[in-house]
Amino acid sequence: MSLPVHLVESLADVSVGSLVEVTGDEAHHAVAVRRLREGEQVVLTDGLGTSVTGSVASTGKRVFTVTVAGMTRDGRPEPAFTVVQALPKGDRGELAVEVLTEVGIDVVVPWAASRSVAVWKGERAAKSHAKWQATAREAAKQSRRSWLPTVTPLASTADLAALVAEADLAVVLHEDATLPLSSLDVPASGRIVVVVGPEGGIAPDELAALADAGAHSVRLGAEVLRTSTAGVAAVAALLARTPRWG
Repeated sequence: MSLPVHLVESLADVSVGSLVEVTGDEAHHAVAVRRLREGEQVVLTDGLGTSVTGSVASTGKRVFTVTVAGMTRDGRPEPAFTVVQALPKGDRGELAVEVLTEVGIDVVVPWAASRSVAVWKGERAAKSHAKWQATAREAAKQSRRSWLPTVTPLASTADLAALVAEADLAVVLHEDATLPLSSLDVPASGRIVVVVGPEGGIAPDELAALADAGAHSVRLGAEVLRTSTAGVAAVAALLARTPRWG
């Protein structure tokens, strides 16, 4: 059975034999909910490529310590994947973030598309963004990632155009596109951007702005996927053609 994974703020000065202290909500959940015990083997990661394994040396109410027995440092995966996710209704945003994190994306960009049903404003924007971040964090632990994905602040279409212009490959998923995703050359390094529209589809002016910035409008197949699942399908199809899944 896989060892449980816990996130810590930093492992920068840690080496084999070090004692690492885990505190706060992460420790509370491990000790109070998971019933973590002394001697149990765990994995700690800083979300920046470094992970350590070791045994639990002590536990407290909101703290536990781990004696490091081994450690690994992983470089950033190449190519990097950014998924622009238009705001969906209900809890489908968290679902999208969860499955995208599990499949290996590096950055999620929430997008306020003109046809998005959901609206992030004021306090709701802060709460919704925090939910996406928390979902990414938990999904990264579940999928045993050493690099934690980033959820950026809410982006406008103008922000996306700048993002697309800097990408090594950028695609926009569109049901009326004639270009198959499978026909594109996929770079082995750099950054790949995948844009997923809202339930109502991407507006013509938005599609034009992204195309002018260099994005390819593509289709996955004959089926029309939900906005919460289209991104993961596209990323998986692209990942299979890169060294990351080679």
